[in-house]
Parts: sequence; C-alpha cells; structure tokens
Amino acid sequence: MSAQPHEPPARVTARAVLTVFLPFAGGYYLSYLYRTVTAIIADRLQADVGLSAADLGLLTSAYFVAFAAFQLPLGLLLDRFGPRRVNGTLMLLAALGAVGFALGEGLLQLWLARALIGLGVAGGLMAAFKAITQWFPAHRWPIVNGFFLAMGGLGAVSATAPVEALLTVTDWRGVFLALAALTVGVSAAIWFIVPETGAGHAHVRLGDQVAGLTAVYADPFFWRLAPVAVLCMGTTLSITGLWAGPWLRDVAGMGRAEVAETLLVVMIAMTAGFILWGSLASTLERIGIPLTVTVSVGIAIFLLVFGVLILGLVPWAPVPWVAFGLMGNVTALSYTLLSRHVPLAYAGRANAALNLLVFTTAFAAQYAIGGIVDLWPETGGRYPPEAYRSAFALFWALCLLGWGWYLLRARRAPHGSFRAAG
Repeated sequence: MSAQPHEPPARVTARAVLTVFLPFAGGYYLSYLYRTVTAIIADRLQADVGLSAADLGLLTSAYFVAFAAFQLPLGLLLDRFGPRRVNGTLMLLAALGAVGFALGEGLLQLWLARALIGLGVAGGLMAAFKAITQWFPAHRWPIVNGFFLAMGGLGAVSATAPVEALLTVTDWRGVFLALAALTVGVSAAIWFIVPETGAGHAHVRLGDQVAGLTAVYADPFFWRLAPVAVLCMGTTLSITGLWAGPWLRDVAGMGRAEVAETLLVVMIAMTAGFILWGSLASTLERIGIPLTVTVSVGIAIFLLVFGVLILGLVPWAPVPWVAFGLMGNVTALSYTLLSRHVPLAYAGRANAALNLLVFTTAFAAQYAIGGIVDLWPETGGRYPPEAYRSAFALFWALCLLGWGWYLLRARRAPHGSFRAAG
C-alpha cells in the first residue's frame, strides 16, 4: 500500500478505526490468546509430555523470553519502518511457531516453537501503540489504548471455555494448527488493509536511533515508572497466563470444566478492566486529576485485591479472582504516560524499552512461581495451598516495593520534559 502524507487527526475517525485499529486488534487478540491458552491446556501438556510444575513454567515462559528479547530491536524497527510492515511480517513467524508447537514432541521442541510464537507476536502491542500515536489524537490515547487492550482481553477470554469446548472435538495440537491459520489471516489484513502514514524514519541513521533508545533509558521519569509497571504487569501476566488455572485446580479443588468457566469470567473481567481504566483515566483528566495520580491509586487497589486473594479472605474463589482480573491491568496506563512523555518519534522505542522489562519480569515470575510451588510435594496430583500462597506473596511484596518507589520518586522524577538525544 502506498504511503500517504499524514498528521494525527483532531478527532477519532471511522477510517482510523476500520483500517488501523481493527487489523492491529486482530494481532493483539491472537497475542493474548497464545499467551493465556496454556492455563487451559496445562494439565494435558503435563500428561502428554511428562512435565513437572517447573518444566511447565519453563515451557510457557519461552513465549516471554523471546518476546522480551526482541523488544529493543522492535522499537528501533517500528520507529524506522513503521508498524504495518514490521508487525505484518512478524505475525507470519508466529504462525510458523504455532505449527511447530502443534508438531512438537519433547520439551525442547515445544520450548523453541513457543519461543518463535513469542517472537512473532512481540510487536502486537507496541506496533499498535505506535500506530495509535500516528492516527488518533493525543487526548484520546488513554481510552483508545484501553479499548485496544480490551481486544487482548477478548483473546484471553477465547483461551478459556471456548478452547475447552474446542478440546472436545480436537486435541491441543489441533488448536494450535487452527491458531496458525488465523495468524496468517491477520498478517494479511495488516499488510493489505492498514495504510502507510508517510511518517517513517528510514532516513535516520541507526546510530541516532540507538542514541534515542539510550536517552529513554537515561530518563528519570522512565525509572520512576518502570519498577512498579514492570513488577505489577509482569506478575499479572505470569499468573493469568498460567498459574491461575493450576491454583483453581489445586487450591479451590475445581475440575477442568469449572476451571475453564471461572477463567472465562476472570478474563471477561480483565477485558472490562482495560476499558474501565482507559475511560476512567480520560474522565478524571477532564476534571483535573492527572494520569499519574490515577495510576498510583489504581495500584493501591490492585495490591489490596491481590492480598485478599493470597490470604484467602473470601471463601468463594471466583470473587477475588474476578477482582484480580478487573484491577490487574491498571499499570497498562504506563504506556500512555510514556507515549505522552517522549516526542512522537521516540514512542516506539520508549514503549518497547518498558515492554522489554515487563516481559523479562513475566518470564522470571512464571518460572520462579513454578520453582517455588515445586518445593512442596504433590499429593494426589495436586500441590498444597501454601505452595501457591508463598509464591504469590513474594511477588505481592515486590509489587508493593515498586509502588513505594513510584510514590517516593514523585518529586525527584516528575512527569516533565524529556531530554532527547543529540
């Protein structure tokens, strides 16, 4: 598609929704589906391949390893070549990884295939955020980002009861073959429907781009925001993407169907939470409450909900888990904060720099939780509640420390000007 001269519009247009938002939303939908489907197929994977809890954590975290490792190159590519070409190409790698996973037999084969999936969907969120900064007005970014993140939530919803129903007519290998076909279709939509903006920076020297990335990592506000955003998002991703399912099985004593139904409701709550926080942030800004304050208060509520879940203060398990899904994505507003903080030409690198840390943490958390849970012996194929309580409590404490840092650095690192490279 030929490039078109472009300036971000003053209002949201139907063209931007149909030709930019929806194709990229398809990619992010699949990214989240790939990320969370392991919570439903975990017991089947363990039975078919012979995996321990630590093995399962290592396998599923391959997605996060590749996803995180590609974030810095991704930011450079997005700012250099634009989101359409970069994400359209990457989605084909995800399709190849899905085929490899469907055909894999051992832990190593499955790990490599899942890593390729993670690489292929690594641009799902960052490419879209880059496109949103180009095609949507800045004052609408929180709510547009919120609705976009909700598309990922729908992917997570699809990875629960719908996948469980699909598993009655095929196995997990068949599910991944179907996902491969869908991924090729989304890649085609991005390539052939999304317009070029004419706002690429291919003429900028690679050295200058790297210098810009260095400027992002040297920015005081970035390091005020990063610890809490990274710890909260990484923890939430690791739990909703894998450990919620085993927790519901082992701690709440649920069967497969009940686990799938509960996860469905949790993911619906997570989807609603993306829209809720995006809409609430926009509304509060209109009455003079800055986004930094909304993020701070939202994190406090998230920590409260997470603590209630860990301590088992609510007897009926679905209630705290639904609240966790609703509140667990408040720190996704960090991407909007960063996009506003840096010049438009730095947006891809800034958000990718944060995403690198988020998904590195998600990998570490997913693997560490499995390792901690494995410290307790299985009884009747289940791990005891204290195993999960100990693992989750560690990451709750780390999130609390990150939130304290965010508050303490408010004066020294305000949401002010960004010092660009050069």
